[in-house]
Order: sequence, then structure tokens, then C-alpha cells
Amino acid sequence: MAQLEQFTPSVDAVVSRLRSLDAILPARDGIAVFNRVYLVVTEAVDRRIDAGRFPDARAATTLDVRFAERYLAAVDAVADGRRPPACWRPLFQFRRHPGVRPLQFALAGINAHIGHDLALAVVDSCRTLNCEPVDLEDEFDRVGDLLVLLEERIRDDLMPGPDLLQIADPLTHLLGSWSLERARDASWSAARALWALRQLPDVAEEFTERLDAAVGFAGRMLLTPLPG
Repeated sequence: MAQLEQFTPSVDAVVSRLRSLDAILPARDGIAVFNRVYLVVTEAVDRRIDAGRFPDARAATTLDVRFAERYLAAVDAVADGRRPPACWRPLFQFRRHPGVRPLQFALAGINAHIGHDLALAVVDSCRTLNCEPVDLEDEFDRVGDLLVLLEERIRDDLMPGPDLLQIADPLTHLLGSWSLERARDASWSAARALWALRQLPDVAEEFTERLDAAVGFAGRMLLTPLPG
């Protein structure tokens, strides 16, 4: 356990950082909307780790923290006047747009975090733990299952009521074009590909850049301003 603490902060530290962001961001800010969502799922993972629900607590903690670090690094980059990864740029660009609905902000953040950050977090975790992606598959699946449940909760909490969300509402069609489960499956494939390419750094870098750009493009579509 001491070795884990040497390389990986605790999930509690991540939760504390997310709560700090929640306290200072305006409620309607698009980053705040995603941050609240991410805080809920991170707290759930933390509780399950503490309760022994993950067979390998060390691997689960490492993956969860490495995953969170990617999002927090994007936040820090913007705060420092630097450009975040392409997958996060649409959310930061449109975070205050009055024509973007809270549900769009939440899903755009999940798209960036699952589609890009999760694959890189698996690779980061494998390097930290000196293991192969297959050794993290159980933890990946368990975290993914929590995210799927979270997506259902997000849609319930942020989806407009049936009196507002008609079949012709553009939001209905926009949300139908994206799936968390498909994004999670693609992220696992990307992680395995990146791990296989680790001895070819130039190819791995190009693959990562293309993944980042593709996820960013999907995020831009999710954030299409809609009529009120």
C-alpha cells in the first residue's frame, strides 16, 4: 500500500479537488455541470473501494486517480491560459453559451472524459502498476458500469419534462446520436492499441492526437446550441 501512495494520490484527494471546484464555479457554467456529475461518480467509486467492492483496491484506486488527473489537468491548463486537449476545448469554449442546455454540457464532458481520457488513464495506470491492460479489465468494467448508471441518472435529472421534450425537439435527435456504452467500448480498444504501440512512440503520439481530435469533434456536435 505504501508503494501505491508513493505514486498515486488517494481518491479522497480527488474528491476534495472536485468539491473545491464545485464551490467556486457558477452553477450554470458548463464545466460546473460536468464537475457535479463527475463528483457524484467519483464519490461512488470511493465508497465502493472503501467497502471492498473492488477485488483489487490498488488497481481501482490507481485507475480512478489517473482518470481524474486527465480532467483536472485540462481545468488547470485553461486556468493557466494554456490550451486543453482538443477533446475538452468545445466544452470550455461553449461553457457559458445560453443556447446550450445543461444535459448537453454533462454529456459533452462525459464524451471527452470517456472517449479520450479513459484510454490514456488505462495506459498511465499500466505504467504505474507495471501491468498489462488485461489486468485492469475488471476495474475498467466496474467503473464503466457506474458511469452507465450515472448517465441514466443524468438523463433523468437534466432531461426536460415530457411537456417540453417533444419528438421534434432537436435535443431528442442530438442525444440519440451518442452512446456512453459505445464510447466506453471504443476507449478500451484505444487503450489496448496504445499499449501495443508503446514501443513506437511516434505512431502512438499520432494515434493519440487523432483520438483527441475525433472525440473533440463529437463533443462539438453535442454542444450544438439549440432553440429554447
